[in-house]
Amino acid sequence: MIQFLRSRLPAFRHAFSGLGYVLRTQKNAWIHASATILVIVLGSWLGLDALRWAILIFAIGLVWLSEAFNTAIEAFIDLVNPDTHPLAGIAKDTAAAAVLIAAITAAIIGILILGPPLLQRFFLS
Repeated sequence: MIQFLRSRLPAFRHAFSGLGYVLRTQKNAWIHASATILVIVLGSWLGLDALRWAILIFAIGLVWLSEAFNTAIEAFIDLVNPDTHPLAGIAKDTAAAAVLIAAITAAIIGILILGPPLLQRFFLS
């Protein structure tokens, strides 16, 4: 079992390297990181239950997953076709749209989960 775990270490290094690349090169990743931290702070302050945390974590993960895929798709397209091509533009725009859809979905989930307890804390207490 220990040998198996040691054999997986390079895979984890590559994965963390990819995450680092996303954070270093994608400006929108910093927006996602800020939103992630804000949601975690608010959720902790509000004392959310496990189900609400699970939903928020899923939504956060969806955004990060789509951002990572978008970055990978953009890098691959630039490798395969460094010149401007209409289909390359469509692929990049569509990958970016996936991030936008994930972010809007996560924002709606965040409002639905965090909104009512925040309103209660500030206006009804």
